[in-house]
Amino acid sequence: MKSVIVVGAGIWGSSLALRLAETGWQVTLVEQHKPGHVRQASAGETRLLRCAHGADDWYARLAWEAREGWRLLGERAGEDLFLESGIVWFAARPDGWEHASAQVLKNLDIPVEVLDPADGRRFFPDYRGDDLSFLLHEPHAGVLRARRATQVTARLALAAGVRLVRGRAAPVPGLSAVEVDGEVRRADRVVWACGAWLPGLFSVPVTVTRQDTVHFAAPAAWSSPETPAWMDYGSSAYGHGDVDGVGMKATSDAEGEPYEPEGGSRVVHPSAVEQARGYLRRRFPSLAAAPVLFSQVCQYALTPDAEWIIAEHAPGVWLLGGDSGHGFKHAPALAAYVASILDGERAPEPRFGLGHERAVARGLRTSGDLGVGPASPGFGGRRA
Repeated sequence: MKSVIVVGAGIWGSSLALRLAETGWQVTLVEQHKPGHVRQASAGETRLLRCAHGADDWYARLAWEAREGWRLLGERAGEDLFLESGIVWFAARPDGWEHASAQVLKNLDIPVEVLDPADGRRFFPDYRGDDLSFLLHEPHAGVLRARRATQVTARLALAAGVRLVRGRAAPVPGLSAVEVDGEVRRADRVVWACGAWLPGLFSVPVTVTRQDTVHFAAPAAWSSPETPAWMDYGSSAYGHGDVDGVGMKATSDAEGEPYEPEGGSRVVHPSAVEQARGYLRRRFPSLAAAPVLFSQVCQYALTPDAEWIIAEHAPGVWLLGGDSGHGFKHAPALAAYVASILDGERAPEPRFGLGHERAVARGLRTSGDLGVGPASPGFGGRRA
């Protein structure tokens, strides 16, 4: 039986551990805290599941595949992890990122509608869209209960035979192994899926930033899944209706300041609240004075080009990270993809590499591509 050690029980690590255990691997999952702990990028209350990714069809296909994975996972767990509320994109330009997204989704036969800005009134209890060119509606997108989904996935992994080891892991140079609290553990493969901790262990192009999220107390009409989620690419803003009583989410997607996941403050900045409130004032005026009900500091592990890292660092040692804020929703499908790589059934896409092949792949792929790269404001193939 092949053996693997997965370091990190966030949604990527837990999903991969579950997939490998169910396909015959002997799996050890190492986590220094607990699955779903609040320091993880996976530990936000919610994440959005959307397929729009500008002109990029790879992520769009994977997100659509992941949607079915989330549905099946919820059935196994006996609870709704995915709320199919739909998502409405607010497009300021007729030929921008949303237009490219619409063309890709149509080509992939993923349901999507291009609507007049006035149609927003049928989605939202209060709405202003006089600054918009059109709306892009993904009817089968929605909201994931993120922290709960992480905990459920880890629980199912343990039930499938995964062994959970609590402790802080360190690489062992030259070996397919990890050191946990002074003990060296070996396996055929080691996968480091440790999110914001990855750049502290390996030389990888990942920057960790803090992302303040804000939920407002809103009337009952602003609840999900009845009210769709919404995303504004040009303004780097997004949100959704109330889920589980924590309020309507309205927050910025702009890259935050550098952040240390262990010791960084967990109190949101007042400026983040005012920024979110300013967007509500413009788009949903009746909510401009709504009080803050819940707030949370999350984090992004960003690569310069917003592409993930799926690469063999040394023989048998794999790095899985740089989710860049858009990785959560893909987890069930991504786990199957990475498992096939570890099984030797395929090679990872060059775009996810660490060396020259990544730069070459990105250079070829982004020629004329909308919304990908460090200059892109929010959602440029990443986040939410």
